[in-house]
Amino acid sequence: MSLTYKDAGVDKEAGYKEVQLIKGMIKKTHVPGVLSDIGGFAGLFQLDTKAYEEPVLVSGTDGVGTKLRLAFMMDKHDTIGEDCVAMCANDILCQGAKPLFFLDYIATGKLVPEKMASIVEGVSNGCIKAGCALIGGETAEMPGFYKEEEYDVAGFCVGVVDKKKIINGSTIEEGDYIIGLPSSGVHSNGFSLVRKIIFDKEKMEVDQYIEELGCTIGEELLKPTRIYTNPVYNLVQKFNIKGLSHITGGGFYENIPRMIPKGLTAYIDTFMINTPIIFNLLQKWGGITRDEMYGTFNMGIGMVMAVSKSELEDITKYLKDQGEDFVLLGEVKKGTEGVVLCHQ
Repeated sequence: MSLTYKDAGVDKEAGYKEVQLIKGMIKKTHVPGVLSDIGGFAGLFQLDTKAYEEPVLVSGTDGVGTKLRLAFMMDKHDTIGEDCVAMCANDILCQGAKPLFFLDYIATGKLVPEKMASIVEGVSNGCIKAGCALIGGETAEMPGFYKEEEYDVAGFCVGVVDKKKIINGSTIEEGDYIIGLPSSGVHSNGFSLVRKIIFDKEKMEVDQYIEELGCTIGEELLKPTRIYTNPVYNLVQKFNIKGLSHITGGGFYENIPRMIPKGLTAYIDTFMINTPIIFNLLQKWGGITRDEMYGTFNMGIGMVMAVSKSELEDITKYLKDQGEDFVLLGEVKKGTEGVVLCHQ
């Protein structure tokens, strides 16, 4: 008997069907510069060098971590791709870069075209929000390596910034102010701890309705990570944004010091943050200390920026005019700790 690739667990026809399902989703993300269509061996993007004196490419790659478990448990896959885009696009935004294009990688135990298309739908939606094009990707069917109903997702984003406009925090000085932009929830970090609290300690089911949240615990936790391109890149173009920090794994304590020069400390007043209810519930259910919460989660602030005192009024006015919520978190002072959180 002659064996086929399908006998080994890899269904090429399912792969072809997936391509047909996602073609339209990918097309919706195309922006000026895209030179290729789905089906080639590589994605092509033409950089508009005339728009920059010294264009510098900025790249970032990331995944979604164990938040994927929630998608598996709920059998809901149309937002997890948006998380993947957000984790990559927000990171390169911190250097002042405009996201240009994105590529995804999905590995699964069994290729179900409709499920894979649902994931790519989330990627497409994320790319549209980030203002970048989805120009390529790979779906790998890996029987015997992943469970049939499971998958992993990773992404890779490339952006561009003029060399003289690279943001690296080096110009931050004493007296600068710290502004925070709200998150949409837990985002895509800390889910190993979240799952231990929710499913191991509290013994909840994903479809358990939580009155304080107004939805099920699964719906709350699966909310996609906010993409900050629109407010932040516009600010970068109009003002001197000295530093940017994407609040991901490690929370405030790990991420804010990454933009603060040595000899300075960001003093943050956490009392000013309108912390979403989910974080208060997680802290209560898990018996977690406040420092552990701020060292693990975003606590309601997904992006932090440092600005000069002279531009503070204009920046906050611009944010108000654009209908963007923000929090004046604190200021930069002399010190060696990187960040100090003040809990009133």
